[in-house]
Amino acid sequence: MTAEPHRVAQATDLLLRTAYTLAEGDQREPSLCPGWTRGHVLTHLARNADGLARLARAAVDGTGETMYPSSQAREDDIAAGADRPVAELLADLESASADLATQLVRLRAEHADIRVERTPGGPTFRAGMLGFLRLREVVYHHVDLDAGFGFERLSPDLTELFLDHEIRLLRATALAPEIELEADDGGSWPLAGHTAYVSGSRAALLGWLARGLTSGVRSDGPLPTLPAGG
Repeated sequence: MTAEPHRVAQATDLLLRTAYTLAEGDQREPSLCPGWTRGHVLTHLARNADGLARLARAAVDGTGETMYPSSQAREDDIAAGADRPVAELLADLESASADLATQLVRLRAEHADIRVERTPGGPTFRAGMLGFLRLREVVYHHVDLDAGFGFERLSPDLTELFLDHEIRLLRATALAPEIELEADDGGSWPLAGHTAYVSGSRAALLGWLARGLTSGVRSDGPLPTLPAGG
């Protein structure tokens, strides 16, 4: 078992604190996810928890469950739940997150390399990644709620964890812009030849890489376009 269940619990607590500040009607306001309201984000987080709990059971108990029945079923579930009353959205998220927490702590080192499926016959990934995947979903979508929580409020260790992850993803794509990232505290990361420089705080750089957020990000020329727009 890794440290992720503890980190997931902390991040979920912060998410719920923000979510419980939402008034009725706020769930219909736009989120930072194009085409999604806050209600879509909250519903997605609940169904994501359900899906990851299924994968944890598949790894530990050999149930053969997949994360989602299909990609379309995932989309349909999010759309169907997005417009519910705030109280129902929050109760759903809290319950699903609690169920996932009981499953994540069951994962042990011997389960880490078991391959689990997102959809039947679809992409697979290691069960040892489940905690990190949930942590990223909770943190990134907490920001997406656009309700007062930003990447600048992350602890330094989480900022470093996610920044490293985003940089590795960017380096792995042939469409990576030719830049060097420079953090205000002196850190630097060259990418694909680095003919231009993009700088800012580590939190600002993470926001740009993860979500295309440009606040606090500077460049010595036009800000490059990211492969997926952030």
